[in-house]
Amino acid sequence: MTRLIVFVDGGGRLGPLTDLRASFEVRTGALTTLERIVAWSERTMGAALAGVWTPPEAPPDAPPETPPGTAALTRERLGVLVNDPAVADAAGDVLLVNGRCVVPPDELARLGEGEALIEPGSGEIVGVRLAGRCRGLFEGGTRADRLRQREAGERCLLHRPWDVVRFRDRALDMDLAWMVAGATQELPEGVIAIGEHPVRISPEATVYPTAVLDAEGGPIVIEDHAVVRPGATIIGPAFVGRGSTVLDQALIKAHSAIGPVCKVAGEVGGTIVQGYSNKAHDGHIGDSWLGEWVNLGAGTTNSNLLNTYGEVTSAVEPGAARERTGLNFLGSIVGDHTKTAIMTRLMTGAVIGTGCMVATTASPPSPLGRFEWVTDERRQHYRFAKFMEAARAAMARRRVAPSAAYEARLRGLCEASARGAARAT
Repeated sequence: MTRLIVFVDGGGRLGPLTDLRASFEVRTGALTTLERIVAWSERTMGAALAGVWTPPEAPPDAPPETPPGTAALTRERLGVLVNDPAVADAAGDVLLVNGRCVVPPDELARLGEGEALIEPGSGEIVGVRLAGRCRGLFEGGTRADRLRQREAGERCLLHRPWDVVRFRDRALDMDLAWMVAGATQELPEGVIAIGEHPVRISPEATVYPTAVLDAEGGPIVIEDHAVVRPGATIIGPAFVGRGSTVLDQALIKAHSAIGPVCKVAGEVGGTIVQGYSNKAHDGHIGDSWLGEWVNLGAGTTNSNLLNTYGEVTSAVEPGAARERTGLNFLGSIVGDHTKTAIMTRLMTGAVIGTGCMVATTASPPSPLGRFEWVTDERRQHYRFAKFMEAARAAMARRRVAPSAAYEARLRGLCEASARGAARAT
């Protein structure tokens, strides 16, 4: 049997997406990238996940103030083997897939031993097939110059945070095609269903009368213990994750994926929510990605289309050059633990770092770095003790407590960003 190893290559500049998770843990559709790669490999070639590989907690040449890596967090969350030498050195057929590969291309399954699949344009590795020991590939920075190379038919790797929106539709279509086959219940009494695409409602989910499930444009999947309140409308393709609530009168438009344990209301379209976040009031969020533990105040709204109808430009972080995104529709990339005040307005292509507090009457500047506290009067760094007090309170509402590794990563990111802010002034 082919063994599957999914690895982090350290490529791209993904901003807040990977502050608190490995690249393969980012929700890029209904599933995370890792979940999609594993499901694809099982269905396509009968491969089983042997483990994952991420950079070491701190490179040997890193300065002492370098924040702890995400390997410990990955190990806690996923319960899989992380950076296990026995996995990397075992004999037998092994397929290695880049954790930034959002939609696995068909060519991966056709790789021969000693072949590498390369992304067109970037020249970066998508996947490699080997027989036996592969640790040298990781330790060498996943170089493929000694392997036979094949080029993929199209691009599939995340390079910037807004690439989540670029690949969203392909990823969500793939996920839902698999997920509609799960256990379902009969359409509840009083629920209105439209269209011919499948609608799967978990037997453990609750959908109230007067909710509308519009599957004309694609399938809809509502997971275990999710709740869809009266008057809500969900337009497929769409996904509502485990334990999430779609509140009364909400409009969930096509190409949206709500991760686990969220509350959503108002108008949400083309948006992926990693999980454990709240948009519990009116306001529009479109063509966006929200991390975990985000709370959007009442009336928070973003723009996802320029008045010129032109291509959106954006920047990953403060000080970075603005780049052409190749997208005409792009809303906001919002990092974990970020909060917005009531009536906050986010401009097209906004990138907001991890741990920010946004309370401005005008649109806040973009990009915002990590742990910025922004008001009309000032822009300052969030003190870690104050931030962590709010984070623990928010997480406790979902009966979650931050682990030591999680808090250490947050502290490291916060202190590193404070040093960066001090140098900038």
